[in-house]
Amino acid sequence: MQRRLLLSSPLLEITISRLCQQLIENHQLFADSVILGLQPRGIHLAQRIHQELQQTTGSTIPFGWLDATFHRDDFRRRESIVRANQTKIPFTVEGKRVILVDDVIATGRMVRAALDAMTFFGRPEKVELAVLIDRSYNRDIPIAPDYVGLKVNTLDTQRVIVEWKEQGHEKDGIWLSD
Repeated sequence: MQRRLLLSSPLLEITISRLCQQLIENHQLFADSVILGLQPRGIHLAQRIHQELQQTTGSTIPFGWLDATFHRDDFRRRESIVRANQTKIPFTVEGKRVILVDDVIATGRMVRAALDAMTFFGRPEKVELAVLIDRSYNRDIPIAPDYVGLKVNTLDTQRVIVEWKEQGHEKDGIWLSD
């Protein structure tokens, strides 16, 4: 397996800060906004964005995470046993501007599933999608992120691997693997 580094610190930190600045431009004080990280890998990015936004704006922004595993349209097609992750949304999304955060968007199926799963917590006024990596030519479902850290053109056979210190890695890094 051959890996090529796409982003590492401090460029990764700059990219996250740029995403935060774009969110601030559109949400100002985040009065009616909430942040939801998509399980399992989007929560690390969502936590970092949430912390930076709260520090920068001084606002208290509701934060949670959402598992859409059982809402995926390919759930029953998998041969391996699928384990659910935790959903923690201690607020309603009714009438809120929801910012869904994930590390990588490829086919769009996970985001579509997250939209379905989110409806159990209310009907949002608006939903926006923030991703660190957009694999733009791999989309099966016509979903486009509103905020993108880095757009990467990949083959179907390649994978984008995001490693966070919070997961036990020595340092943060985003890799393209063949």
